Amino acid sequence: METQIPNNAHKDIPGNPSTSKSSNVVLRSSANESNLRVLSMDDWSFWLHNGYVVVKNAISKSQAKKTANFLWEFEEKDPNNPKGWYTLPRAEMQMKELQGTGMVEVYNHQYLWENRQTERVYNAFVDIWGTEKLWSTIDRANLNFPIQSGFRYKGFIHWDYDPDTKPENVQGVLALSDQKDIKRGGFQCIPWLFRNYDTWKLSQPDERDKFQPSIEGLEKHIVKVPLDAGDLLIFNSLEPHGIRPNNSKDKVRIAQYISMTPAEEENLSLKKWRINSWKNRVAPEGHA
Repeated sequence: METQIPNNAHKDIPGNPSTSKSSNVVLRSSANESNLRVLSMDDWSFWLHNGYVVVKNAISKSQAKKTANFLWEFEEKDPNNPKGWYTLPRAEMQMKELQGTGMVEVYNHQYLWENRQTERVYNAFVDIWGTEKLWSTIDRANLNFPIQSGFRYKGFIHWDYDPDTKPENVQGVLALSDQKDIKRGGFQCIPWLFRNYDTWKLSQPDERDKFQPSIEGLEKHIVKVPLDAGDLLIFNSLEPHGIRPNNSKDKVRIAQYISMTPAEEENLSLKKWRINSWKNRVAPEGHA
């Protein structure tokens, strides 16, 4: 039987709309050395406790560099000319806090698909889900430039899903440039809140923003994750996260957003949309 999705499914739901949120497959809850392809048992324990894990060298340095060079070309910007970096975004963003964070509205270029299909990337998500039948999200990239004088960006923390719904989903970011210098921008999250959400929310007002927590008192728990070019960071969708401010002088954080979810071959509407997106270079229209 064909599973139907609403006509507006790619427009007004939070998160990436290139995959469904209706899968009955849940995240793997246990693992051992014999059924993990990429993650070690230490990685697995870290993932369960902290809600994120870093897969080193998920793609090669040359592959990362090739993709990064393409993003500069796509944006028609010169990495050696900072004066030309700051332009208006190519697409309107419903999540206004993302304006000025360097989102690159490219989704279906072959280099992006090559990264999505890299064996180590795929196997990392197989480890997380416990199934080989996966669909990749069709997502964009990021060139996060140093903050301009007079522009305020504090690096807001958010969820892409209402955590009260307990989403069984993961998200990911592939580093295309080195991000070990925490001033350079990059991924940040609050594992403490990932672990203690149910208790924490009891102290929060009923009218709180369900997608953006107040981080008052949580500043000391924010983790700024360092990455090398080619590393893949996978995080649980219950993990509060965000892009940290790029306070460097002239360094650019470059990344591609990649995730995978269980395939839904019976969801013919979504399957048709995905094929059309790939074939005709159609970008998703999501909440962000």
